[in-house]
Amino acid sequence: MFRKYILPSLAFVGIAAGIFAAVRSAKSVPAALPVSDAPQSPYPTFVAGAGIVEASTENIAIATQIPGVVAKIYVQIGSNVKAGDPLFTIDDRAQSALVSSQKAAVQVAEAQLADAKYELNLIEALAADKIATVEERDRDRIAVQKAEAELAQARAALTAAETDLGRLTVRAPLDGQVLQLKVHLGEFAPTGVLSQPLILFGCVSPISVRVDVDEDDAWRVRKGAPATGFLRGNKDIHTPLRFVRFEPYVIPKQSLTGDTTERVDTRVLQVIYSFDRNDMPLFAGQQMDIFIDAPENSKPQ
Repeated sequence: MFRKYILPSLAFVGIAAGIFAAVRSAKSVPAALPVSDAPQSPYPTFVAGAGIVEASTENIAIATQIPGVVAKIYVQIGSNVKAGDPLFTIDDRAQSALVSSQKAAVQVAEAQLADAKYELNLIEALAADKIATVEERDRDRIAVQKAEAELAQARAALTAAETDLGRLTVRAPLDGQVLQLKVHLGEFAPTGVLSQPLILFGCVSPISVRVDVDEDDAWRVRKGAPATGFLRGNKDIHTPLRFVRFEPYVIPKQSLTGDTTERVDTRVLQVIYSFDRNDMPLFAGQQMDIFIDAPENSKPQ
């Protein structure tokens, strides 16, 4: 009975399930609608390029001249600071002790100079009365000169120690905003060029956008040409752009779109524009679609 009824039934059910699965998988899946339509150029003829938002000062990688453990951090991500404001401090206890030691050395040298001058004044008075010899007077003059040199040396050492103490506090090079903060209390902060900067810093008022223009279209872009930038992903967020400058060296394209027809040997001219961010949700590092006004008969500038 098992072979006669149950096995054929199971085979029939399996065939039916296979047919159902094949039919179901053959159904076309509707394409996902884009979040936002692609932006359209506001100019009749134009050059299009991909742009990335950056600080108007370019993004500045803040580093420390002296390596050490981070003892204090004075800013947070997004903090707006003035030129000269402290950002973070390396552990300065050893250097502070050295400064105190050098201050004491200066005091000792000052006391020695005062004593040498007193001895010189005394011996000069005695020499005037023919009580002390000229050799004794000259010896004390040399002692004063030596004491003055030792005091100058002590003061120079103090200045150097205070300078190194000041270098342990990293300060803002100009007015700007903390874009990234990758340094933490208790961590060791190395010197040199780092793959991940301790602090990424820059001026974002106004903010800039770096536009990559294909070398084939570079000759069409005029100096001072107006442009419009659209936020990637939302064409309703757009802003007019002000021409700043050309980067005069054409470089290999670095950011690829993933298109299989794209040439990896493409070179691009970088054009810098600026704009006022105001209340727009635009941040350094975001991408924008840029359209630059470029008449068909543009001539190279």
